[in-house]
Amino acid sequence: MFKIFIVMGKSATGKDSIYKRLQEVLELKLKSVVGYTTRPIRKGEIDGVEYFFVNEDKLMELKAKDKVIEHRAYPTMHGIWNYFTVDDGQININNSNYLLIGTLETYEQIKNYYGEEVVAPIYLEVEDGLRLKRALHREQKQENPKYSELCRRFLADEEDFSEENLKKLEIHKKYENVDINICLLQIINDIKMILDDDHSTR
Repeated sequence: MFKIFIVMGKSATGKDSIYKRLQEVLELKLKSVVGYTTRPIRKGEIDGVEYFFVNEDKLMELKAKDKVIEHRAYPTMHGIWNYFTVDDGQININNSNYLLIGTLETYEQIKNYYGEEVVAPIYLEVEDGLRLKRALHREQKQENPKYSELCRRFLADEEDFSEENLKKLEIHKKYENVDINICLLQIINDIKMILDDDHSTR
């Protein structure tokens, strides 16, 4: 059976960087899945690369067609921001392994959609002080920094990614992303083991 690996973690734990670096490891043969969002595009992002940037009307249209695999909505200082994964042909679990970025909600909903044996978590962790510095540095680069939203998200992460929620979803392995090269090597080795074990059972 093929796998869907989901990169997760609080804000500014390096999810995007790890995701992009894993995409570059050709031997893993992980197909990427681009999610959808209604949040504003950030400086340096490209539509169809980090996300498909759409409006709420498009989300409602996809839901009406029963095409939304998982969906999260966050009340922000700038309105509701939606993040979701769409059954748009990007995923065919019968012939490929995949890589996504998401949250615990993403992980739980996709696990319910495809089955527990299909989905594997990659949970990133960074000490809060360093994480806050990274988030502030990233926000300062934006044309219109949203510092209030940065603070809201930082605090919300404490509840969303609580130890209780991690235990509930049986996520025990954590990758400390202080040195991205060391963290990436650990993740790659674990993915190889999972895929090798899975291949031997087919």
